Amino acid sequence: MSFKSFKLAVGLSVSSLLVAGAAVASDYQAIEDRLAGLLQDTSQVVISETPVAGLVQVRIGGDIVYLSDDGRYLLQGNIVDMDTQVNLTDAALSDVRKEQLAALDAEQFVTFGNSDSEFEVLVFTDPDCGFCRRMHDQMDGYQEAGITVHYVAYPRAGVGSPTYDKLVSVWCAEDRNGAMDIAKEGRTPPRATCDNPVTEQFQLGQAMGVTGTPSIMTFDGDIIPGYVPPEQLRERLKTLAARNGQ
Repeated sequence: MSFKSFKLAVGLSVSSLLVAGAAVASDYQAIEDRLAGLLQDTSQVVISETPVAGLVQVRIGGDIVYLSDDGRYLLQGNIVDMDTQVNLTDAALSDVRKEQLAALDAEQFVTFGNSDSEFEVLVFTDPDCGFCRRMHDQMDGYQEAGITVHYVAYPRAGVGSPTYDKLVSVWCAEDRNGAMDIAKEGRTPPRATCDNPVTEQFQLGQAMGVTGTPSIMTFDGDIIPGYVPPEQLRERLKTLAARNGQ
């Protein structure tokens, strides 16, 4: 695999690598040597063991790939433990997403729900998405199910699109919730501009693998893609909480 195709495959540039301290052990010298031919800086790559003999996990930014322990073979995809039915790759990605979500500023959310809700979710949303509107129409149902919804912006048409401008107006409104209600009704909220997190949130969603809206995430980094009705979402969240020992 060429350096160019490797970069395209993992969807990252060298500048997006995360600091890993001393995560690369001397046992991984063959892998370091192979990556050195593909990346300019391997000191920030996180390498860890897997349950599969001869295969190690390599974390590059927000992506997970696998290499044979001699550095010769690179694999992409999911590793699933068939005994436990646990997707080990998704579990590793959940840890990455959890770190990224922990860095978000809660004051930059548009929040619907109560401070004492049993569950909280982060929802990447686009006001021009039909299922996003359907979800918003049931906001009272989510609150009754004990779920607080924190919206973050994800204009599917990209930065500079009409949807992007609409989301900027929502985030810059004096009453964000009211402006979000207007946007979710298919109307255009009053035009407003300010320093806002819309571009940053959109880019974060892309980095975390969001491909559609609504995309629901827990603060443990679990993804629940698509629209899920209130009671079904509650059951999903209960299952995830039990799995995460909460």
